[in-house]
Amino acid sequence: MPLSSCATLQQVAALRSVEFQLDRVADVRVAGVDLSQIRTYSDLSFTDAARIGAAAARGELPLSFVLHVGAENPANNTVSARLLKMQWTLLLEQRETVAGMLEREIELPPGQPKDIPIAISLDLLDFFERSGPDLVELALNLAGAGGAPKNVALRAIPTVNTMFGPMTYPEPITIASGTVGR
Repeated sequence: MPLSSCATLQQVAALRSVEFQLDRVADVRVAGVDLSQIRTYSDLSFTDAARIGAAAARGELPLSFVLHVGAENPANNTVSARLLKMQWTLLLEQRETVAGMLEREIELPPGQPKDIPIAISLDLLDFFERSGPDLVELALNLAGAGGAPKNVALRAIPTVNTMFGPMTYPEPITIASGTVGR
């Protein structure tokens, strides 16, 4: 096997051994309302509740947040892993919601944890049939403020940069899975 092929196989093997986990959810907003200081639906100000109510009356309840995925290439790997891009699908409460593409190269040197922030936006009414307050509670739980934890998972198809060009995983992998909230 030529030396360049060996290096490519090492890069692919390095990416496959990278450990990914859900780190945290940050900057959670519903209908533009920042939920960072809100603990329950009843904590919403009149203005914020009216803003969320107006959005729901229009038949929408936009949720946006940043999902922080932690990635670590094990220290015993001999090469850096290079994530070129990653197609992803977000699952909330085991339900597929939105999909997107992370398109920036991220070098993952051995033994150095990296934060991979992924900005996500979706309309809760497209995926969940609950009342407005229940959906706000779901968002609060994602923000770590509400009651029962919520299950969040991210399925992805990574593309690794190699000497021969981009190589895409043949099947999706679950790179982040866990519960968030209290």
